[in-house]
Amino acid sequence: MYICLISVHGLIRGHDLELGRDADTGGQTKYVVDLAKALAERDGISRVDLVTRRVVDAEISDDYAEPLELLSEKAKIVRIDAGPEGYLAKETLWDHLDSFMDNLLNWLKSQPRMPDIVHTHYADAGYVGVRLSHLLGVPLVHTGHSLGRDKQHQLLAKGFSRKEIRERYNMDRRVEAEEEVLANADLVITSTHNEIEEQYSLYNHYQPDNMAVIPPGTNLTQFHPPSRGANIPFRKTLSRFLRDPDKPIILALSRPDERKNILTLLEVYGESSQLQSVANLVIVAGNRDDIRDMESGPQSVMTDILMTIDLYDLYGRVAVPKRHLAKEVPEIYQLTALSEGVFVNPALTEPFGLTLLEAAASGLPLIATENGGPVDIIGNCNNGLLVDPLNKKAIRRSLLKILHDNELWQKFARNGLNGVRKHYSWKAHAKKYLAMIKPMPAEHERLPTKPLKHVKYRYRDRAIFTDLDQNLLGNPTGLKRFIKVVRDNRKCATFGIATGRRLDDALSIMKKFSIPIPDVLITSLGTKIHYTQGLSMDDYWGEHIDHLWQPKGIRRVLADLPGIKPQPKQDQSFFKIGYHYDPNKAPSVDEINALLRKEELTCNVIHAFGQFLDVLPSRASKGQALRYVAQRLDVPLEHILVAGGSGSDEDMMRGNTLAVVVANRHHEELSHMIDLERIYFAEQSHALGILEAIDHYDFFRSCHVPEEP
Repeated sequence: MYICLISVHGLIRGHDLELGRDADTGGQTKYVVDLAKALAERDGISRVDLVTRRVVDAEISDDYAEPLELLSEKAKIVRIDAGPEGYLAKETLWDHLDSFMDNLLNWLKSQPRMPDIVHTHYADAGYVGVRLSHLLGVPLVHTGHSLGRDKQHQLLAKGFSRKEIRERYNMDRRVEAEEEVLANADLVITSTHNEIEEQYSLYNHYQPDNMAVIPPGTNLTQFHPPSRGANIPFRKTLSRFLRDPDKPIILALSRPDERKNILTLLEVYGESSQLQSVANLVIVAGNRDDIRDMESGPQSVMTDILMTIDLYDLYGRVAVPKRHLAKEVPEIYQLTALSEGVFVNPALTEPFGLTLLEAAASGLPLIATENGGPVDIIGNCNNGLLVDPLNKKAIRRSLLKILHDNELWQKFARNGLNGVRKHYSWKAHAKKYLAMIKPMPAEHERLPTKPLKHVKYRYRDRAIFTDLDQNLLGNPTGLKRFIKVVRDNRKCATFGIATGRRLDDALSIMKKFSIPIPDVLITSLGTKIHYTQGLSMDDYWGEHIDHLWQPKGIRRVLADLPGIKPQPKQDQSFFKIGYHYDPNKAPSVDEINALLRKEELTCNVIHAFGQFLDVLPSRASKGQALRYVAQRLDVPLEHILVAGGSGSDEDMMRGNTLAVVVANRHHEELSHMIDLERIYFAEQSHALGILEAIDHYDFFRSCHVPEEP
């Protein structure tokens, strides 16, 4: 089996992970690297690729610019270009994910075989994975790590407005991607039961039968108890801060994120003379050179920590090291265990808590938040106490209880060591994982990727695809010129039309306006594909998009909604359910999506021109059909010019295709795409606008995106 893991954001490499460098380089990056290595060690696995975004940035290591990095004999990291070269926060990546998917597909096509499983991590990778699994016809597995709806609830509780959350965190796109993943994934892997019951249950496409708890492992060769009397170099780092470094250590280790709630722990310590007398507090919160250069969130957390230390005059009793290496993390746990201290995770909520496993494997008792993954970890291992992270008295009582009771300390330390070996090894994780995914590929029929035998375009290395209405129609002079250009270049360029019309309707319009039959005709919004003069249908595509399609259920749910009226029968088809849409009376498109999802109906809702609403199978759209055709004709997406102008055209125009919006279709539905470099907004209308774009891209000579003057 060949498994493709996708984790787009953060800084991912096989050695010295920069955990805590920023909010995007936390536990997820370590999880996916360890998972790739663990899976590659299993029999029955021939290859594991961990795919992430390639970053070329003078501010970070050159490691992240390397296209390939070997992790083991059967595992490697693959870095794919997407958007600008520099490092980007995950919230700013959304506009570049289509290019990431297209570039990944290009890379996969150069490999000896396609993957058997696509496993995505976090919502951004899920967005990519849904499209890739559809295009390849392979199963999709997903791990969320953290979820948008849950985060949104936390932020609202902290006083953020919905507008702030939407703009700062791109929350609408994230939640929409998560809903889409849940609707299409064959399996969702979680780390805890809490994720399923408390977090995924917030989603309309909540399907617990498709979810499984497989706790992540921890590296028991790296994290283990210290030998008595061991010389641990990190002791020197702490001795710079602590007046009495031999006291027990209360350890908190996380990135400087407000949700980690480190400040509350510091206040508990500062307000308790008992805790200060019996223990030191060590806060390891990422790495920093200059607080003034940090991002605003981490900067605020670190500033508050230092101000609180000063407020309670905790100098000599609290250590906040500026830097630590990844290889020093096991030392920090061991030093805490030697001191007979305690590891504390006071996060407001913790999806899982890899640090809890690392601490337990090092022989440390735990005190952890009762919100999230620690419930399962401490429940399985019986190696610590759960607390309300906002209850300072409860945190103080729990700390003093363990620090004052050596017998309890020994019991928790012993239980943690045994529990981690039993429940949380990577070997156990990989074994359970493979048992669950092994049957999946047999349940999917792969889409063909080889060129069509009966369609031979020997010299055609590029293609033009355009919508029919208003692009080709509306300016007879422009249409004649466009048709002449297409005919003059027919030896090198495939001509395609992608329309929302049915086949017979499209053919009638084309005949009326003397438009020649295209080489490829995509009709009914991407649900049907026909080739050449004979209009032979692609049967593979029809079978492929029938997956999870329930047209009767969709019609039933939408039947009595105000403001939507079925389009005439001639505008409908088996795979396209069309409505006239009155925005003044009808529910919003988001509300309609929510209604369908609550009924567990997996589909693709397309809103165009403010007045049309079409429901298609989840695997169908103009963009997905175009990419499938590009594979079958062996034409690179970078050599395809797409002319569109409504919401139904958007996914054709995103990603690596060259795109144009003609002047008469500078529609508000696409106005948000005006800054994307591969989408040209023409000054001329109709077919003349397409001809303008052909010149702009130098299409018949080089197919390149012009540099800005």
